[in-house]
Amino acid sequence: MSVLLETNNGNIVIDLFLKESPDECFNFLKLCKLQYYLYSPFFKVQRDFITECGNPGYPNKPEIQNISDIVDRPVHVSGSELKHDHVGLVSFLRNHGSFESRFLITLTDDIEAMKSLDYRASVFGHVTEGFDTLNKINKSLLDDTLRPLKDTRILHIYILEDPYTDPQDPAFAVPTKSPLPSESQIESFRFLLEGTEEGSEDDEDGEKVKELKSSSEALTLELLNDLPSAHIKPSENVLFICKLNPVTKEEDLEILFSRFGRIRSAEVIRDKETGNSLCYGFIEFTDKRSVEKAYLKMDNALIDDRRIHVDFSQSVKRGRRR
Repeated sequence: MSVLLETNNGNIVIDLFLKESPDECFNFLKLCKLQYYLYSPFFKVQRDFITECGNPGYPNKPEIQNISDIVDRPVHVSGSELKHDHVGLVSFLRNHGSFESRFLITLTDDIEAMKSLDYRASVFGHVTEGFDTLNKINKSLLDDTLRPLKDTRILHIYILEDPYTDPQDPAFAVPTKSPLPSESQIESFRFLLEGTEEGSEDDEDGEKVKELKSSSEALTLELLNDLPSAHIKPSENVLFICKLNPVTKEEDLEILFSRFGRIRSAEVIRDKETGNSLCYGFIEFTDKRSVEKAYLKMDNALIDDRRIHVDFSQSVKRGRRR
């Protein structure tokens, strides 16, 4: 029984120890099914030791401790003899005979270093695919609280198999589609902390920080399902376009999209300092119908060898953009 977590840094597949840790697995699967973990960041990295995830509202406290806060179904520490003894093990932090919704993933094979975890966390699964993603998380640049400067967040959750019957409780309402991120989640998301020092030109970490800073705007859009902003009112006449090839120019977009109606303007958003394309932009038509026609025909279209994404419902007004 497995769960696939799709993140902006790659996929992670977790196989579950159903026999050894039944309550922990039930808790994890049902929270995944409710999309509770959606947009959760890997908010703490102790390099070559563990990373923590499972609080979608971070830096606020979790809204729930575990599935028992949603449905009338107690969950308890299963008491298995599974130990933290290799990289990629997944466990819940224990709490008064039960456990929290936050989970840990080990980033080391050092058994001696992980012995302390056996007393405070319950193993319920292990990573079978996605060690390259764990490696990226492990090598993240961190702030003073051990939070990565560049967020890795869960974008989609796929349950490959669930042997447990769903709780017959009105509160257990499985979403028919993935919910959008909340305003507080968007506000807490970051690819770079404000005020972070960039370092000198010959400082390797400083160069990495500068690279993150220059690409942060485009990466933010990609992570949040290409949402430019949660606070900006959509314009019915504007089409948002992203995942562009860096070589694609405004005039290219005008030519390609003019068959759907009269275009008022086309804009590719560029870095203020370098002038390089951030690979997203906006096309403003004179009427709503043209936007709808373009959306139906051009989403996932191939432009300059790139599959683009367009969206009219989340496009923003020209007057509010940078």
